Amino acid sequence: MAQQTTGTTQASPQPAAPKPAPPKRPPLPTIPPELDALSIWKMGAPALVAMLKDPKSTLFQKAIACKKLSISGGKDAIPPMAALLSHPQLSCYARFGMEPNPDPSVDDAFRAALPKLSGKLQIGVINSIGVRRDAKAVGALAKLLEHSDTDIAQSAAASLGMIGGHEASRALQAALRQTQSPVFPVAARAMLLCAEDVIVKDRAHGLTLYRELSAETMPKPVRLAALRILNAAGPAPEYTNRWPAPTGEAAKQDKSGFLGR
Repeated sequence: MAQQTTGTTQASPQPAAPKPAPPKRPPLPTIPPELDALSIWKMGAPALVAMLKDPKSTLFQKAIACKKLSISGGKDAIPPMAALLSHPQLSCYARFGMEPNPDPSVDDAFRAALPKLSGKLQIGVINSIGVRRDAKAVGALAKLLEHSDTDIAQSAAASLGMIGGHEASRALQAALRQTQSPVFPVAARAMLLCAEDVIVKDRAHGLTLYRELSAETMPKPVRLAALRILNAAGPAPEYTNRWPAPTGEAAKQDKSGFLGR
């Protein structure tokens, strides 16, 4: 017997309503030519130098030009950037552009600017001299170790440590005998860095520096680092002054074998 169908029927699903179109984005603003960094970055060195010399160039344009000249700049790029070392906004960009330049006139420019500047601008040039490891600037930096502005004195000490060598080490030795905190600990760390450079070329003088840095009056991290080097170097020869074997915490941290372990 055939089954009878019910009189009810299922309603067919209604089609989904179309999604509203996303709102149109407004067109991107046009970059003003004086703020278009990409176009400046594509320029060659002569055009960048001309931009630095142009009095109509904006601070933004000169800043980007200095950054690009750190890669592509030659000797011709140094004078216009050196002229910006006294500029309160552009000095850091000028130093950024000058530091990687291999031409020795960069060092001449930094040394010439050093006595003409003050405050943070002078500190910036001091740091750049340290980055360049300009040994000819050691005398000028040594004089700044006694500066009344402790930030300048600290920066001078740090730069001397980066420069290294005998002359820088002697300047730091003298400073450690007469300076006080907050310059003293910076000078101590700087001489530790300087000693690393000196001992490679003059072992005897390098060990002398490490002996001074191992004194109880030195900052603890500096003293422990100096003792570590001295212990690794072994006992002092008979004809030199002996240094005391480390004790306490310094002895626990020693792994040189000098203490018989």
